[in-house]
Amino acid sequence: MPTLDDVSRIAAALPGSEEREMTGGRTWLVRRKTYAWECHPWPSIPADVRAIIAAETVVSVKVADELDRLALVQARPDVFLHTTTRWGEPKVAFRLAAIDPRHLAELVTEAWYLQAPKYLHRELDAASG
Repeated sequence: MPTLDDVSRIAAALPGSEEREMTGGRTWLVRRKTYAWECHPWPSIPADVRAIIAAETVVSVKVADELDRLALVQARPDVFLHTTTRWGEPKVAFRLAAIDPRHLAELVTEAWYLQAPKYLHRELDAASG
């Protein structure tokens, strides 16, 4: 079962990534652009989703577009939440305890790619071989 420390470990391996503690929890950024964050049960979130976030650890990551988000939610509605807030769109939120560790690494890395500049892409690609 993945934890926030697993997200931190994945993020720490990505060039230029940094972790900050924010009001709502832990946040991961690259060049001051957020790509993953721990969700907080804000009042603006629908009540059903807010209850899930209050009861368990939920993480959001940036996605390429709304179609990517919808595909994830439709494929695994037991893992991915249907909505949170409009802030940070496009994004997808998921139950951390329910996600496969390999899929977690893929989601965090893809979110980083969406926010990182090209020179950091090249650095990661070179390190990956």
